[in-house]
Amino acid sequence: QVQLVESGGGLVQAGGSLRLSCAASGRMFSWYAMGWFRQAPGKERELVATISSSGATVYYVDSVKGRFTISRDNAKNTVYLQMNSLKPEDTAVFYCAADSKVTTLQLGRPAYWGQGTQVTVSS
Repeated sequence: QVQLVESGGGLVQAGGSLRLSCAASGRMFSWYAMGWFRQAPGKERELVATISSSGATVYYVDSVKGRFTISRDNAKNTVYLQMNSLKPEDTAVFYCAADSKVTTLQLGRPAYWGQGTQVTVSS
């Protein structure tokens, strides 16, 4: 089993930045595609970004393009989400996820989920 632990959430003012981290257990991190999801109160969980196992291919939902950057450091078993120019509508619990296939991630059915970290953007 792979365990994922998110960190870096918090409260920021609109226009500010946060960097989320997701630390993975195990020795086979580099085999997994990784992703970030978010869930706002009363809404379904939404895919935000994915990155392939090598880091060569990335995906972003349209609402965060140009503002968020997903990256990974396989030597540290860690995936990151750099969030700039934050907006109040970004407020949500952010979840890290992992799967052997990026297509399964993008369908919302990853093999592994983290516990989530709260991001709150004030106006």
